[in-house]
Amino acid sequence: MRLRKTSAVIAAGVAAALSLAACDGRVDSGASGAAASAPPSTPESEGAPSGSAAPGATPGPDATEGSGRGDTQASASASPPAPRPPSGDTCRTADLSFSSSGGMAEGEVLINLRNSGSTACSMRGFPGLDLKGEAGTVSAGRSSGRSAPTVRLAPGEGTNFSLHFPPDTGGGSGAVFTSALVTPPNETRSHRMSLSVGVPADPASAARITVDPVGSGK
Repeated sequence: MRLRKTSAVIAAGVAAALSLAACDGRVDSGASGAAASAPPSTPESEGAPSGSAAPGATPGPDATEGSGRGDTQASASASPPAPRPPSGDTCRTADLSFSSSGGMAEGEVLINLRNSGSTACSMRGFPGLDLKGEAGTVSAGRSSGRSAPTVRLAPGEGTNFSLHFPPDTGGGSGAVFTSALVTPPNETRSHRMSLSVGVPADPASAARITVDPVGSGK
């Protein structure tokens, strides 16, 4: 019983620390709740991720909304927004499969996207990604200085993007996220996937959680 109380105190401290990072725009503490009016098109597809960072809040069911669609707009210091692919050619969430794999270094995870549809599609730009856990929700920012290539996928072909985060090396005293909502570029629907990410219980941690443009690692 004492161990459970101690864990609860640590979790509360982590939530408070991550909430302080909301001032930089990456922890969304005021986003809307679940989009009950827009049921998912498939069991694994969801509305756009919520970005809600209410400490201790329980994430909604599969119709969770979030940080907004992935799109091609880069950060203010980066190059101008890249052109969007034709609307009829855009890779849709319902026609993609999602998985994760280890990155090139500690603190990096590859999010893999594969065209599971019957026709070719393309995408260009930054994805949206929200990490969710007991401490709340953190919306990943965008890596600066990375160009966004146009990625065209034939049926069965795949691509990926990198998720960067400060790894927790403090022996389990940080915040642990257990799932992610991923929104492909120029899409409004997201996919929930299991993903284990641990970061230090530090106000600066949220600002260091970023994603690269889709296909920029190749």
